[in-house]
Amino acid sequence: MNDKQTGINDKQTEMNDKQIGIFDSGVGGLTVMAAIARQLPRERLVYLGDTARLPYGTKSAETVSRYAVQATRALMRFDVKLIVVACNTASAVALPVLTAALAPVPVIGVVEPGARAAVAASRSGHIAVIGTEGTVRGGAYVRAVHALKPDARVEQKACPLFVGLAEEGWTEGDVPERVATRYLHDVFDGAGEKPDTLVLGCTHFPVLTQPIARAVGAGVTLVDSAQTTAEEVARLLDEKDLRRRGAAAAPIFLATDAVERFARVGSLFLGRTIDPAHVELVDLAP
Repeated sequence: MNDKQTGINDKQTEMNDKQIGIFDSGVGGLTVMAAIARQLPRERLVYLGDTARLPYGTKSAETVSRYAVQATRALMRFDVKLIVVACNTASAVALPVLTAALAPVPVIGVVEPGARAAVAASRSGHIAVIGTEGTVRGGAYVRAVHALKPDARVEQKACPLFVGLAEEGWTEGDVPERVATRYLHDVFDGAGEKPDTLVLGCTHFPVLTQPIARAVGAGVTLVDSAQTTAEEVARLLDEKDLRRRGAAAAPIFLATDAVERFARVGSLFLGRTIDPAHVELVDLAP
């Protein structure tokens, strides 16, 4: 092997060894991080939760886009090779802005992978989507589903209280049961044909799977975009020959506020304990 070829190989190894940056408005995106870690155990991951400014779902598209750019720029200081927008609201309204701002670093959102999973799961083509007010108002899931299946029937429902329940760790018991029933009764208990597939269109919602499943009843498939997003990340890394070949590495956690709370509640979403001493507090002010 000549010196030129050695240099090319060294440069490729350096590219492959870069980190994958993941961000969300809070801890919900840790469900996506967990799925990526299972799918790609050798990859180095850095996660940022913008806990000082959550929730994004009640804010304007302009504000969410500004916050998303600030969050991803903070991740870029880790010399990342890929950004994953593990926030449905930011994916719905800010993806074009982020793609332009971060080029040539590729950016993956969670909406399109979730829509693909929903279309694949639905037998009738009647799909429901629950999310934040911002995600529902933007209609990104409706567009993404119709791009794949133009004759699909898509119903949306904003469920903003689910975010607060998830962030508080109230995932079981009377309160989440009542909230889920109140939100979903009109969609799934009406006289007409009910959807056979429900997209959990917010990364906070998977921890509320049990009360949501009981509220919608049997025969409804719940779609969590975390796994399909992880599969999309793997596909893109393979396409660009960017998979890391080294040993597994410890993830990096960043939060913009309440480090202790991030670690405590985030452990529920990640599926393993996060040591607050290993969470870095960052300031995203421009």
